Amino acid sequence: MHIEVTPVEFNELTDTRKSEKSEVVRSRVINARKIQEQRFKRNPNIHANAHMRAKNIQEICIIDEGGKKLLKKAMERLNLSARAYDRILKVARTIADLEESVEIQNEHLAEAIQFRNLDRENWTG
Repeated sequence: MHIEVTPVEFNELTDTRKSEKSEVVRSRVINARKIQEQRFKRNPNIHANAHMRAKNIQEICIIDEGGKKLLKKAMERLNLSARAYDRILKVARTIADLEESVEIQNEHLAEAIQFRNLDRENWTG
């Protein structure tokens, strides 16, 4: 996954809003990894969402009708492949895990699609 990092504007640098502390982010990541370890404890070849195969994705990355419509629209507009579809679902599942959400919500899916779109726009390799 590639994420575009744009220069930070001066106003943002001087903003007094509190941002999420690194310790909090680290804790969320550790917890998400524990969720994934528990999810895949019966499958010794899978330790994280990124390692899921198509069968696992179908079983674990369930999205509702609204999510299906959102993903279909993104697939059509961005001309994405079946491989991209699987990757978006894996990333959406990971985003949901970071939020300790049992289900993949449409906002998780939208964020994963956004990452995929950035990846396509900025990939030069």
